[in-house]
Amino acid sequence: MFVSMQLATYIKDLLYRYECVIIPGFGAFLTQYQSARIDDETNTFYPPSKSLSFNRQLQTNDGLLANYVASVEKCSYEVAIQKIRNYTSKAALQLSEGETVVFKHLGEFSLNTEKSLQFTPFETENFNTASFGLSTYTSTKVNREVYKETVENLEEKAPIHITPERRAFKPYLKYAAVGLIALTLGGFGGMKLYESKVQKHNFAAKQEADNRIENQIQEATFVIENPLPAIKVTVPKQKGNYHIIAGAFRMEENAVNKIEQLNKKGYNAKLIGVNKYGLHQVVYASYENRREALQQLRNIKRTENEAAWLLVKDLSK
Repeated sequence: MFVSMQLATYIKDLLYRYECVIIPGFGAFLTQYQSARIDDETNTFYPPSKSLSFNRQLQTNDGLLANYVASVEKCSYEVAIQKIRNYTSKAALQLSEGETVVFKHLGEFSLNTEKSLQFTPFETENFNTASFGLSTYTSTKVNREVYKETVENLEEKAPIHITPERRAFKPYLKYAAVGLIALTLGGFGGMKLYESKVQKHNFAAKQEADNRIENQIQEATFVIENPLPAIKVTVPKQKGNYHIIAGAFRMEENAVNKIEQLNKKGYNAKLIGVNKYGLHQVVYASYENRREALQQLRNIKRTENEAAWLLVKDLSK
């Protein structure tokens, strides 16, 4: 059994932030949101989570995993690619020999009888950061029918009989009940009358406060004789959560120069901010559709920049 523990750790870290992590030449791990649910058979409550799956068809390198490995292990991008290839080569060899490849905290891979790759995810990890600290909870089943049957059995064994003599012996109970009903109705009517008066008082107070505020606003209104001309500023709106990274620069002026170069080539290049390493990130363009972003990424890697990669990030937050 081959265990790729280190690579699995990097992939697990990325799955908390991204919906797709591609292992070049091997496949892609995908996460999908799942709402909270209840298992009726086991009475278990599950918090919101992200289900983990694997797609063998997505093998094209998008640079995400390689760049992360390079940053964590402080090596070059090319060395990181080679390390990933070493992992996938060992995994492919073990699978061909009929063994199971385990990715810690993620799942295990094996080949079926038809030599197709099978992935079985583990359910120990919840990649939904919004559910951090929440765990599954199992509750004992409440069977109300048992209690009902118990009461019915007790009534059969010890029935309660009210004889005429007992009713006549305590006639004051009837009048006490009538008096209690009268007091309850009287108290309820008084409470409704009190609530009505309170509502009328509150409405009158609110009207008076609104009038005072309106008068103060009118008194504070003034006119500017020579107003300044209005300035219309057009700010380009960032659209899409899929960004093709062209490069990251320590100096902002270098990033601006890169944007000018790419715009001259026809790209919609722009800055998307500073990453956690203090580098100014420049993108070729941003896309709302992941499939379109991946298609453009392949074209750019083939014709423009082999080191370009895809960043999945919501810039509106």
